[in-house]
Amino acid sequence: MVVCVGRQVTAGAGGGRDLSCRVVWCPRYRRAVLAGLVRDRLDSLLREKCAWHDWLVMALGIEPEHGHLFVKAHSLHAPSYIANQLRGFTSHVLRAEFWQLWSRLPTLWSRSYFVATVGAVCADTVRRYIDTQNERPWRGAVTR
Repeated sequence: MVVCVGRQVTAGAGGGRDLSCRVVWCPRYRRAVLAGLVRDRLDSLLREKCAWHDWLVMALGIEPEHGHLFVKAHSLHAPSYIANQLRGFTSHVLRAEFWQLWSRLPTLWSRSYFVATVGAVCADTVRRYIDTQNERPWRGAVTR
């Protein structure tokens, strides 16, 4: 049994909820286009969309070829809805602002993504995993 210190359960009408999701997605063909200004703009867009939906961003990690987001959402929103809202919004805005994304990729995001609800795992464990992606010994040097 895993005991999570500081777990935040939100109470609503008729019950409580603690829906936390980990979302991982990649650019089309896993091209390393999420660097520099694109990375910074993606970070701000993801935070903006989560704030608009009143979702709490617990951790966010953007690598040149993929992104990780750990978010606490409402129980009304399915994990697939969360992933699709974030991917659709960011694709639309980024492709409008950065012409090189139009020229290199037919669509910004791959059609596939990974979403996992975080049930028995502490939020701190997932946050630590996302924050230490660059510290893995088997990964090469990452340029930003």
